[in-house]
Amino acid sequence: MVGGTEGTGSGARPGDAGGTEHLTVERCGATLVLTLNRPEAKNALSLPMLVGLYDGWAAADEDDEIRSIVLTGAGGTFCAGMDLKALAGKGMAGERYRDRLRADPDLHWKAMLRHHRPRKPVIAAVEGHCVAGGTEILQGTDIRIAGESATFGLYEVRRGLFPIGGSTVRLARQIPRTHALEMLLTGRPYPAPEAARIGLIGHVVPDGSALAKALEIAEQINACGPLAVEAVKASVYETAGMTESDGLAAELARGWPIFDTDDAKEGARAFAEKRPPVYRRT
Repeated sequence: MVGGTEGTGSGARPGDAGGTEHLTVERCGATLVLTLNRPEAKNALSLPMLVGLYDGWAAADEDDEIRSIVLTGAGGTFCAGMDLKALAGKGMAGERYRDRLRADPDLHWKAMLRHHRPRKPVIAAVEGHCVAGGTEILQGTDIRIAGESATFGLYEVRRGLFPIGGSTVRLARQIPRTHALEMLLTGRPYPAPEAARIGLIGHVVPDGSALAKALEIAEQINACGPLAVEAVKASVYETAGMTESDGLAAELARGWPIFDTDDAKEGARAFAEKRPPVYRRT
């Protein structure tokens, strides 16, 4: 772990969510907004960005007052993928973060949501380019909104590379296989309306309004019982690879305890009393 204070965020640790020079963090009520902030490079992934993402996911997991997460990009772009100049050996920004990687060699995969799933819902607000590593991170999010001019795609094969961020496993589980294979094997761009048609994203909105729509959905989630929300999300993912009978058994095991919580009782009382519920995560 970094212990120094050189530069913005250089002392960030899991749970701090202080951000870095390439990742900004903002609280918006009960929503944590993480913004990829390297617009001059179309928010290409950098070491400071990955460290900031990792810390942001960790902070959201640890803070019970955070009920949802929004991931977006600065400068009208979501993420153009890995910094290919760095991959070619020309160096990656943020060398002072290298000891974070040495302390946790899996940090970059957790940051990209390949080896970590936040327990809070993650909403992607996409404008502009969301390609290569951007589309791979997208597959780790739960709800996805895009501006009408946004572009998606997995370009790796066009560069002789492999989309190793999880796409050969996840994509065909999220959209029909024929569409997944076409996206993976052609490396072509997908405009937002087509991405919505094949099921990669859920909403197409006017350019510049993806973040507002994401925050609107986040507020709807935040108004619900947090224990119920987190249990529902966990159940959807943990049962995805099960048989129907095993999945239904796992759903009961996770769902029945929710009915015994104080929050469940509060939800019923609030409905009867015609008032908004006040959930306390108990």
